[in-house]
Amino acid sequence: MPRSRARHASPVRDDQPKPPPIAYPPYLPITTGLDAHQLDRGPLAESLTFASSLIVYTRLVHLPAIRAMAEYKKDAEAGVATYIQPEVEPERASGSGGEKPHAGDEDFEVFKHVEGGVDYRTVGWPRASVIFLKVIFATGVLSIPSAMVSLGAVGGAICLIGWGAINTYTATTLGKFRNSHPGCHTVADMAYHVGGAWFRELVGALYLIAYTLCAGTGILGTSIGINALSSHAACTVWWSFIATVAIALMASFPKFHQIGWLTWAGFFSIFIAVFIVVCGVTRYDRPYAAPADVTDFGYYAIPPVPASFAAGVTACVTIFVSSAGTSAFIPVISEMRRPQDFYKALYTCMGFVTACYLAFSLVVYRWCGQYVASPSLGSAGPTIEKISYGIGLLGLLVSGVIYAHVGAKYLFVRILRNSRHLQEKTPLHWMTWFGCSLGLCAISFILAEAIPVFNYLVALVGSICFAPLALMLPAVFYFYDNKTVIKSGTIGQKLEWALNVFLFFLGAFFLVSGTYAVILEIIKAYADGQIGGAFSCANNAT
Repeated sequence: MPRSRARHASPVRDDQPKPPPIAYPPYLPITTGLDAHQLDRGPLAESLTFASSLIVYTRLVHLPAIRAMAEYKKDAEAGVATYIQPEVEPERASGSGGEKPHAGDEDFEVFKHVEGGVDYRTVGWPRASVIFLKVIFATGVLSIPSAMVSLGAVGGAICLIGWGAINTYTATTLGKFRNSHPGCHTVADMAYHVGGAWFRELVGALYLIAYTLCAGTGILGTSIGINALSSHAACTVWWSFIATVAIALMASFPKFHQIGWLTWAGFFSIFIAVFIVVCGVTRYDRPYAAPADVTDFGYYAIPPVPASFAAGVTACVTIFVSSAGTSAFIPVISEMRRPQDFYKALYTCMGFVTACYLAFSLVVYRWCGQYVASPSLGSAGPTIEKISYGIGLLGLLVSGVIYAHVGAKYLFVRILRNSRHLQEKTPLHWMTWFGCSLGLCAISFILAEAIPVFNYLVALVGSICFAPLALMLPAVFYFYDNKTVIKSGTIGQKLEWALNVFLFFLGAFFLVSGTYAVILEIIKAYADGQIGGAFSCANNAT
C-alpha cells in the first residue's frame, strides 16, 4: 500500500476540546508531468509536488495563504496525479481596514448577541419584510398617481415596472456587499470599506439628509391628514408640530423589533386607506374635483402633448423614489437573527409593492386624470377623504417613525460604535439615543414646513439623495467586489458589469437634472400660488 505523510501535525490530548470541523474544499488533481517511476519520495520530488500544489491551488481558489499541508497522498498507479487536502485559514479582520471580515462571522457584526445588555439581534425575516414594506409603501403610493399626469398610463406603467426591477437589483447588490463585509451597519460603513474616511463622511451626510427629508414627508402627510379630518380646525403648523411630537416619541424605541408591531399596523392602515380610495373613485362617472363644464379629464395612455423637461423628469424621479429607499434596509440586516435571510424579505417586499403600485395608481389615474390629489387619498371627495385619512393616519405616522428611526440609528451607532455604551444601558447610552431621535425629528419638522408640497418634497428626496444612494453607490460596491470581471468573467458577468456602468451614469443624470427640474417646479409652484409659503397656516389638504 502507498504510504502518506502528515505534515505540521501536533499531538492532541483526549481531554482537550476539539475544534469545530473545517469545511474543506474538494480534492484538487494536480498534474506533475512526471512518470510513475519518477515519483520517488526523494527531496526533489517532494519539493516539486509541494510547489505545484501550492501554485495551482492558489490560482484556482484565490486564497491569500495556505497555513499547512494537512495530508499528502500520491497515487503510484496513475503516476501523473497527486491529491492534496489543504487546511485554510479563514480571512479575518478588525473591521478598520486591511483584511476583510469573513461573511457571517459573529465577531464582526455590529450588534452581538449579549446577556445583560440590549440585544438588538431579534428580527426574523417575516418581520423584516414588513419593516421593508412600511419603508417603501407609504409615501410612494400616495404620490405616484399625480406623477402619471405627466407621463401617461403607458409611460407611467413602464416607469413603475422598470424602477421596481432596478431598485430590487440594486438592493440585492447592497445586501450582497453588506453580508460579505458584516462589520457594515449602513451604506456609510460600506463606503468606508471602499473609499476610506472621506467617502464614509460624504455618504453618511447624504444618508442622513435623505432620511431626515423622508421623515419630513411623514410629518407633512400626517398634517394633511389631520387637516382633512378636522376641516382645517387649526393652523397647519400646529398639526405638523403635533405630528412631529408623535413621530419622535414612537421613533425613540431603541430597537427595530420594538417598533415591529407599529410597522404591521402602519402597513395595513395605509394599505386599507389606499384601497378605499381606489374603490371610492370608481363610484363617480367623473373626477370629484373636475369642474362641471369640463369633459376632458386628462387621462391619456400617451399624452398628446409631451410634458416639459422639468415636469417629465420630476414625475420620473417621483416614481423612482417610491421604491428607492432600499438603503434603509441595510441597518435592519444588522438586527436580523440571520442576516442571510435578507433576500427573502427583500423579494417579498419588492414583488408585493410593485404589483400594488401598478394596480392602485393606474386605477386612480384612470378615474381622476389630471384632477388627482397629492397625496392621492383626497381624490374621491370629502367623505371618502375623511374615511381614508382616518384609517391611514397611523400609516402616515409610522412612515415618519421608520425614517426617523433609521436616521437616528445611524447617528447613534456612529457616535457610540466600539464603546461599551453602544449596548450597555448606561446614562450616556440613553442620552445619546434620545438626543439623536428627538433632534432629527426637530430638523425634519423644519424641512417639512419649508417645502410644504408633498410630491415636490418626495421628488427632491429622490433627486438629491436616492439617485446616488440607490443607483450610483450600489454600482460602486459592485465594481469593488468584482474588479476582474470585465477582463476574465463570463459573458453574463460582463453584461452585469456593463449594466452597473449604465446605472452609475443614470444616477448621475438624475442627481443633476432631477434636482434642477424639481427646483424649477418648486419655483413655479410658488409663483402660481400653489405653495402659500414656509410655515404657513393655510390648509394643505386642499
